[in-house]
Amino acid sequence: MTARTARGAAAAALSAALIAGAAACSNPAGTAASSGAADTVVVGIANEPETLSPLLGYGKDGNSKVFDGLLTHDADMKLQPALAQALPEVSADGLAYTYRLRRGVTFSDGAPFSAKDVVFTYRTILDARTNNASKAELDAVAAVEQQGEDTVVFTLKYPYAPFAERTVLPIAPEHIAGRQDVNAGDFSTRPVGTGPYVLTGWSKGEKLTFKANPSYWGGEPAVKKFTMAVVKDDDVRATRLRSGELDAAILPPNLAKGFAGDKARTTLAATSFDYRNVTLPTHHPVTGDPAVRRALDTAVDRKAMVDRLLEGAGKPAYGPVPTGSPWFAAGTERTHDLDKAKKILDDAGWKPGGDGVRTKDGVRASFPLWYLSGDKIRQDHALAFASDAKKAGIEVKAEAGTWEAIEPRMKTDAVLAGGGSPADPDFDQYLLLTSSLGGDGFNNMAWYDNKTVDRALEEARRSGDPAVRKAAYDTVQRELAQDPGYVFLTHIDHLYVVADKWEGLTTQVEPHDHGLGAGPWWNVEDWKPKQK
Repeated sequence: MTARTARGAAAAALSAALIAGAAACSNPAGTAASSGAADTVVVGIANEPETLSPLLGYGKDGNSKVFDGLLTHDADMKLQPALAQALPEVSADGLAYTYRLRRGVTFSDGAPFSAKDVVFTYRTILDARTNNASKAELDAVAAVEQQGEDTVVFTLKYPYAPFAERTVLPIAPEHIAGRQDVNAGDFSTRPVGTGPYVLTGWSKGEKLTFKANPSYWGGEPAVKKFTMAVVKDDDVRATRLRSGELDAAILPPNLAKGFAGDKARTTLAATSFDYRNVTLPTHHPVTGDPAVRRALDTAVDRKAMVDRLLEGAGKPAYGPVPTGSPWFAAGTERTHDLDKAKKILDDAGWKPGGDGVRTKDGVRASFPLWYLSGDKIRQDHALAFASDAKKAGIEVKAEAGTWEAIEPRMKTDAVLAGGGSPADPDFDQYLLLTSSLGGDGFNNMAWYDNKTVDRALEEARRSGDPAVRKAAYDTVQRELAQDPGYVFLTHIDHLYVVADKWEGLTTQVEPHDHGLGAGPWWNVEDWKPKQK
């Protein structure tokens, strides 16, 4: 086994997010297109990152081509060493994690990697002055300290069971990022890391381009040039894939189906924790009414959405945890029952109006629902949700917009949103549901406030006992069934169409960042040209 093959699992999930952030459009004005060369890959994705700095949240799930973390995930989503020589040594009380670092690693500018870079990265993220919306995920860290050049020790405030999963976070170089303003410096667009690729250009809204890092500690990749084209519109992405401008792309089921008979391309499906849901903001007079929330949660026909919108490529969602996961709380499934939904509204005083829309105390049961422009899956879900709501007497007005247009409205307007993380239930549920994070950017977009849920989330993240954690997350899911702050619709399988030119294509169980932090190219640095 070569050093590169042994490392493949290690750079695997890490590599995932560069994908998650790498993006690039295709040719509106002569942007990169595939040359057909086996050492060049151009993939089409729907979104790009806001930053490429790990200090500001980029690659926090280990998904970066420019950077490495201490650990990474293999194809089975199991933790493997990356910048660490081995998995951490954990103290008996679960409060100390010791990492022995890989020696001889350099950043792409030639500077040596050492323990000081690890300490710098984590301390900077935890600094109150750093604008990292995900720093709550590192709340358990009390201290991070260097012991010599190749050892780092994390001391925790409490035995945070999934802590090792958080150390897939990319490591930034102190000698560059430490000399800049962490929030405004150009490191966020001109990153330097230890990963298999080096960023060569980023045209915002168009593409990110990378070249292989010849000094990569895992071995120089066979794919020498890698481009991520940002193609926000699903139809346009499919068209450019068919024309040969793209070597690969993520597509919704109805468009992926059009490539089924294409002998030059392969379609791969990845199961995921990726859900679509509707936020029900507490600050809107209609969606803030608990009866309306329960009625909508009952009126929605999840199975029909899976069958018709996803063509079977997914499953009904009843919360952030998919059915089939060991973390799913059996018995929290909700059956589509329109009559029950109507009775909930009747009993709460929402009376049918002459135009079919219910009213209560002079307020019409009507609210807007925003979805991302160009995203057919979100659009289809929004329209199907609106149709189901209408049958119960609630008017939902679906509106398309960019995130720039949507974000300022999220306090009062519903959004067709998404999320999901397979690594640990804490990673998604804490940010999604904790009341103290209401209105914190894309965290807790519904301003959900349930004290029982708050207590259960804290108990789950502070316990090292799997049984205690399972019981706590069961409580969260049961509370969401009784007091929904979101209507969860579907969990979506991710479909990718890829030119049949390389060996080594696989998929992982994927998070929400489909086509960004995941995809068949999660391990593109391990791909080899097919032998003809």
